[in-house]
Amino acid sequence: DAKLCQLLDEFTQILVVNADNVGSNQLQSIRRGLRGDSIVLMGKNTMMKRSVRIHADKTGNNAFLNLIPLLVGNVGLIFTKGDLKEVSEEVAKYKTNSD
Repeated sequence: DAKLCQLLDEFTQILVVNADNVGSNQLQSIRRGLRGDSIVLMGKNTMMKRSVRIHADKTGNNAFLNLIPLLVGNVGLIFTKGDLKEVSEEVAKYKTNSD
């Protein structure tokens, strides 16, 4: 909860990624590839939705509430200060044929 709120404060851009059929080794490779300017956060959707609501209430920034409908299924959040296109391309490098 505190970590998500800290990330929402610290980072300006968030990429929502579908994580269906993504293995732990594949996820570790993605984390390694993004190390430096981005952080991958996977968690329980209910808890992430709750944290986003609490953070929006605290800060008055209702833009974060737009994330809530996207937190459905097996998804993760990638927080970045870099270019979203570059981050998206980096994640795509790790996509396998079965995905």
